[in-house]
Order: sequence, then C-alpha cells, then structure tokens
Amino acid sequence: MLRSKTEYPLDEVNTPQSPQFYIATKSAPVEDRVRVLKYGQIFAVFDRFGDITPVGMGEQGIFFEGTRHLSESALFLGNSSPLLLSSTTTGDNCVFTADVTNVDVTWHDRVLLPRGTLHLRRSKVLWAGACYEQVRIANYGLDPVRFPITMKFQSDFVDLFEVRGAHRAHRGQYLPPEITGDCVTLSYRGLDGVTRTTRLSFLPAPQHLTPQEAQFEVSLQPQEQTVLHFTIQCDRNAEVLPYARAFSVAKTAMATSGGHEQCDIESSNRSFNDWINRSVADIKMMTVGNPEPEYPYAGVPWFSTIFGRDGIIVALECLWTNPAFAKGVLRHLADTQATERVPERDAEPGKILHESRRGEMAALGEVPFGRYYGAVDSTPLFVVLAGAYYTRTADLPFIESLWPNIDAALDWIDHYGDQDHDGFVEYSRKSPKGLVQQGWKDSSDSVFHADGTLAEPPIALCEVQGYVFAAKRSAARLARLLGLNEKADLLETSALKLQEQFEKSFWCEDLGTYALALDGHKNPCRVRTSNPGHCLYTEIASPAHAARFSETIQKSDSFSGWGIRTVSTLEARYNPISYHNGSIWPHDNALCAAGLARYGFRSAASQILTSFLDASLSIDLHRLPELFCGLERRAGESPTLYPVACSPQAWAAGAIFMLLESCLGIAVDAPAKQVLFRQPCLPAEIPELRILHLRVAGASVDLLLKRRRDASVSIEVLAKHGALELLVQ
Repeated sequence: MLRSKTEYPLDEVNTPQSPQFYIATKSAPVEDRVRVLKYGQIFAVFDRFGDITPVGMGEQGIFFEGTRHLSESALFLGNSSPLLLSSTTTGDNCVFTADVTNVDVTWHDRVLLPRGTLHLRRSKVLWAGACYEQVRIANYGLDPVRFPITMKFQSDFVDLFEVRGAHRAHRGQYLPPEITGDCVTLSYRGLDGVTRTTRLSFLPAPQHLTPQEAQFEVSLQPQEQTVLHFTIQCDRNAEVLPYARAFSVAKTAMATSGGHEQCDIESSNRSFNDWINRSVADIKMMTVGNPEPEYPYAGVPWFSTIFGRDGIIVALECLWTNPAFAKGVLRHLADTQATERVPERDAEPGKILHESRRGEMAALGEVPFGRYYGAVDSTPLFVVLAGAYYTRTADLPFIESLWPNIDAALDWIDHYGDQDHDGFVEYSRKSPKGLVQQGWKDSSDSVFHADGTLAEPPIALCEVQGYVFAAKRSAARLARLLGLNEKADLLETSALKLQEQFEKSFWCEDLGTYALALDGHKNPCRVRTSNPGHCLYTEIASPAHAARFSETIQKSDSFSGWGIRTVSTLEARYNPISYHNGSIWPHDNALCAAGLARYGFRSAASQILTSFLDASLSIDLHRLPELFCGLERRAGESPTLYPVACSPQAWAAGAIFMLLESCLGIAVDAPAKQVLFRQPCLPAEIPELRILHLRVAGASVDLLLKRRRDASVSIEVLAKHGALELLVQ
C-alpha cells in the first residue's frame, strides 16, 4: 500500500506568514533534488526516480489548475524499488528522463537476478493537461527473464493551499473509481460543484488493474526490449495523444513558441553559458502554453500562476534581451486592472493585480486569491514597465492603447495609494484574509524597527516611493509623446516633490542607508536592508546617499559572499534561514546591482554577478532557486538552500539578464535607434561575450565584447542589419 496523504490538523499556525499562506514543513526533505516539468496550467514535481512520494515537504505530485491530480505514484520491479542510475530534465525543460536498473534479486542467499541485468529508461513529458510516460525496458542478461512491473498510484485532489499546509474544515466528495479496459478514472466533486478527474490509461493493457495499481507481466529474451506507456490525464476535455505524438508536439512548442525576439548570449565561460541557457529555458517553461500569452508564471510548485509584481520584474529583467514578455505582461495586467472597490480582494479602481488563482479554495473564497489586489507596488511598477517598454521598442500604438490603464494607475497612486495624503504611498490590508505585508517582502514579520518591534500600518516602504517616483517620470515622458503636456508637467513636478520628501524622511545618516519604511505614525524603521537598492534602481536616491549606501551594502554584514542579504546581520530580526529577514534572493540582488550600476558602481554589480555565477556551479541543473539562506560563504562549500524555495522561479531565472545589463551598462533606445554602452565592464571570469541577434526597431546587430588587460572592454560589431547606431561611453 502507498502511504496516505499528509494530514494538516492545525486550524491556525503562528508563523511569519499568515496561517493560510505559510508553507508548512512537517518533516525534513529526504531528497532535495526534485525534477520539475510544466506546460501551461499543468505542472509536475517528481523525485529523481520519476516517482511521486509523500515525503519531505509533500510538494510532489501532478497539479492542474490549482489542484493535485496525482498525489502518489511509484514504479516497482517485482516487490522492490529500482536502483537509480541517473536522472535529469533536458536542456529545454521539456522532457524528464531517468535511468534505473534492478537491485539484486536473491533467494536463500543465492542471487537469482544480478543487479544491473535490466535497464529501464523512463521518459516523461507534459502536454495539454496530461502527463505522458514511456518506459523502455531492456534485458542485458544472458538468460531469459520474466518479472512483474507494477505502477502504484493515488490521487488526493487537494488544493495547492492544502499542500502548503492549510487546514479545511470540510472537503468535497470522492466519487467511486471507474475501471474500463485499460483505464482507471479517479474523481472528486468539490464543494465548488466542480468534478475533477484523473484518468490513467496504460498501453499495453496491464494484466491486473485496480483503482490503486496496474501490474504488467514482462518476459524478455537476452538483448530484447519492450516498451510500456502510461498517460495521466487531468484535463478531461483535452485530446489524449500517443506518447510519440505528445513528445513531438511538446518539443516543437517549446522550441518555437515565443522567443522570436530573444537575442542569443554566449561567452567564453562554459559555466556562465550553462547558467544563462538554463535561465532562458526556465523562463520559457514558465511561459509556454499559458492561456495568458507571453506572461511568465511566477514559480513551481507554490506560485505557478499569474503574479503581477513577479511578471513585471521578469519583464524588466529580460527587457533588453526580449521585450515580448513586457508586452504580454502589460496587456494582461491592463485587462485585469481593478475598476471598483472590493475590500475582500483589496481591490480599488486603477489597482494592478497581485495574483490570480484557480482551484477549489480560491473559487469558494476560502483564500482571497481568485483575483487578488493586495500588492502596493504592482501598480507603480506597471507604469514603470510601460515607460521602459516604449524606450526599448518605440511601440507607440501599443502605449496609446494602454494609456487609459496608465492614467487609472496614476490616479490610484495619488488617491488610494496615498491614504493620508502625505505624499507617500502606503498600505494596510482591507481584507481580513489578505496579506498583512504588501510589498515584495510579504512575510508578516518583514517590516520592523531596530528593536525588532513590528511596524504598525499603514506602512510606506522605501522602495515603493522609488517605484512611484520612476512611474511618474516614465508617465510624464509618455504623456508628452501623446501631446498631454500639462499632464506631463504635473507628473514631473510631483516626482521632484516626492524625491525631496523622500530624502528628508527616509535617509538615516548614522546607518548610511535609507530606512526600510515609515510606520503608521511616520516613524522610520531604522534597519539595514536590501530594499534601498531598489531606490537606486529607480534613481530616487541622491548621488551622495547612493554612494554611502554602496559602501554600506558591500560590508560583510550585508554581503554574505553569495550575495546581498535581505537584512543585515546587525539587525534584531536577522535570521539567515528566514524567508525575508536575512536570506538571499537573486531578483533582489539583480535590482540592487542595477541600482548600483546606475550610479556608476559597476564593479559592485560585477561582484554580485560573479557571486551568483559561483553559486550556479554547485546548484542542480545550474538553476538559481527563488532564494537561498543568508549564511556566510565558507571556503569549499555551496550556498545553503532554503527548504521550500520554488525552483524554477521566473524572476530568479531572469536575474542573470539584469545582472549582465548592469555590468555592461547597456541601454537600448529604440526611438533613437541606438544601443548605448556606459562604462562597460566584464568580470575576469567572463573575458569574452557575444550578443547575437539583438533586435531594435526593425534592425539587428551582433556584437563581440572582450575584456582587456586593463579591465576595460572593447566592443566589435560582427554584423549589422538596418539603421542602428552603437555608442560607447
């Protein structure tokens, strides 16, 4: 029998994240290297064998539209689990493969079947709401063999939030299993009235089939092979294909969908190439097949859905290499922009989406995330992205179509975002089920004073003021393009006033940094954090204070050797194994690096890039996770992984592009048809870099960058098509 699903008996958990949203860790992970596949709204998390086991975090399974459709699955040779040889996912993230063999089969101290006689190659691929598996079995022994192969399975149909640890007082009804020929159908009728099904089909038909297992009798002559096929269908309306056809269409989709605007980047450092190639593949996997075109989902397993903030930041990270994501993100967020006040969703007119979820609990309102707006920063970031997209593409017709949404977002900033009309944008949740903290650090203990006391709302985060400053400057430029000069003047004046207020209220001279936030009484949270790095990114910081912050953030209490910590080791709530109070986030570091570079501190940006290059060497598949622990870097050791981090995570994958942009000082000005490099630098580890097929306003260019002995960078044009000017400062 397979083990039963994990039970979550607690109605409420006292945790840094509010009870429904904390990711519970009931036991230590047995195997930290899971394998992940995703296509559209279906994703799968397997162990390295290709099985699904209820161990560790309990995150393994096949999930579709927010529900786990297969909770346990295991392949047995006889009565034993096979012996793992190797497993991986292909470079395009399309196919999982595992090579396994038999253990020694003995009888009365006699080996009847020596270890390594049988070779099984398991291959899995996702396509259109189904998981397809092929098992190729070969006998490399000298004698004929006959043995049973059994696949055991179970479906719990739990909501993703239940997997994360939420307890539900009531659940729906499991329907009687149905067995017809070579198929088993498991079903569950939720409290939302939706019947969800998992249909398992087998080819050839198994000799023995029950609602929990399928058993095959396999006979092989020496050097003979045979093949078994399993299909797990989660979308009852999707067409089921033969394995070879599913494999072919999935590979084609991954190769041809999106990416037509993506430039190619390759270097003389193989490890850097491995990191960047995996990052490209991860972002594509998080995008291809989604019903929202060119919108990367946030991360697997916990956030495989639309997130406003995440999508915007991924688009900004990748903008210079591939502006298609920016257009897809802007289009969907404009379509879902709030138009009325809905307190239970934290929605207000003009506000941009935080996240949207499918699943039983979201449909019933047990969690508020069916369509939820509890983010203070996604609205100004939406405007920032719109301005950056125009500069990168010169796509004025799209900006014209988007202007009503930009204008509504600006109106939200001034009227709903600034609750007390003091000039700063702050937040306090309206929904009792919503997020307590509504910046990117959304753990409920992430905003605090020097003594560790939590800040009282409404809270004005430092980086949010930077986002608002950049949003108003961006909107002013767009308004002038549209002939709205009076509007542009007002926006520019408002931005400058905000900058002046910000410097007076947030700068902490003795700490050499900006305060994390102002609390509801306008008292500054005087703690050293990574948040001010975002203020440099948006250029709200004064040059003098940016220089001081650069010194502060590079000290060992903030820079661990692997990257910048979210919170300095000197602060009361520093905890290197927390989610937001001392951990290291690749996307956060990328924004800090970009900010440092904008004030001329390009060597600091280079140091951050190099630290993450080093981290990628020792992380499985060269895939940077959502975050890792903020422990000090120790010689000969790898970064300490955070136990429930998403991997892949889209904005972690996108970090490499912003880090590289920061080092190169590259800026694309499509309206002027220019590519500009400001004080470019390359780390010593990357002496040579090629940027190929960089497309700008109908033209394209191929570039070769080389690091000279004096650490300066030469730039050579290898090819150019169309009118495009290259400038180097």
